[in-house]
Amino acid sequence: MGEYKMEEMSLLALFEQARKIHLAASESGADQDAVRKGCEALEKCEEMVSKLGLFSSNETKDDISTSNLKYLLVPFYLAELTEKIAQDDRIQILKVSQAKLKEFISFCEAMELVPEEELETSTQGGPNSFADRRAKKIARFKRQRAAESKLLEIKERKERRGRSTKASALSTPVDTGDEDVLDDDGEEEREAWLTTISLALCKAFDLLEMLKKEEEMLSAIKEKQLQEGDKEVSRAILDERAKRTEDWHRDAAARAQYTKPAPPITCATFAQDVLEGRATVSQVHEHKHQPMIFGPASLVGGRLTNEREIMAAQVFQPSHRLPTMSIEEAGLREMEMMNKWQERNAKLIEEANSSWHKESRKPGPSEEDDEDDDAAQEKARAWDDWKDDNPRGAGNKKLTPCG
Repeated sequence: MGEYKMEEMSLLALFEQARKIHLAASESGADQDAVRKGCEALEKCEEMVSKLGLFSSNETKDDISTSNLKYLLVPFYLAELTEKIAQDDRIQILKVSQAKLKEFISFCEAMELVPEEELETSTQGGPNSFADRRAKKIARFKRQRAAESKLLEIKERKERRGRSTKASALSTPVDTGDEDVLDDDGEEEREAWLTTISLALCKAFDLLEMLKKEEEMLSAIKEKQLQEGDKEVSRAILDERAKRTEDWHRDAAARAQYTKPAPPITCATFAQDVLEGRATVSQVHEHKHQPMIFGPASLVGGRLTNEREIMAAQVFQPSHRLPTMSIEEAGLREMEMMNKWQERNAKLIEEANSSWHKESRKPGPSEEDDEDDDAAQEKARAWDDWKDDNPRGAGNKKLTPCG
């Protein structure tokens, strides 16, 4: 635990050392020696808090000083570190961790730090229906997210104020206003510790439920082994199953990683095949989209021979019409149509600009036009001859008074 022994360290130094170990174990997983040292430090903190009488049963959170609020988290940190100890008798570890969690929750309840929703649930004996449990989980998750966001906001605000204070101190020394800054720091520190306790309560309720389920499962396994006469702990079997599952997930994640950059995949079906290991990226040019087949796995590979198999294959058919081609094939077909259209337009433009096309459109005399012109001339001459033979008003002589 550093250069000094635990007996020679102060309560604050012990708590900070244990808190660092707890943070390291929560983020990356500390070794067993560090976890056990952290548990010893927290047990020593708990003993010193009890001897000093920092908390009383008739106090509330408003009566506790800001400097002592952090020590409310000692049972919670001790419960989480105890749960991480590797020991043959896992059930005993679970019972000790649950006892510390219950101690932390009951003390926070006495200090009026537990939310009303959790108090109502505990008084009613826990939610019975699935909907009630789901609503409780969602509300607890929202409180946890709000507490994490608030802690992050307080941290950023403190960093900004520290930078501005440092900059102002370097530019001009300021003597006034120091008391206001100290008051703000005290209020901010109290808000931060209360938010941390609220976050720890959310985690404590979830961890308590998880440990109860694990204890029930291990107790059932142990009872079954005792009934069958097998006294050996089946921890190795459970570890082997967990290792096999972890290796499978690691291999599945490694299959999706490639050392060389590959061309983009535009077909969603082929991309799904690559992710699930049924194809490789190098087969992108050989890929031909196959329509998706729904139904039991035994019927996907072969043909449907009788009416029973046909009805079984249609059980999970979608209500909409399935696509006849992939997006990649539709894009290629549209590109081919566009290329043909551009070639046709280029050919028409070339023909329009050619010399024989222009000469064929030049206006010139034709036989039909000549015939029309001759008929018009004959008609005009006949009309002129008639007008010469019949002058204007020649047929109206009998109508005149002097006729």
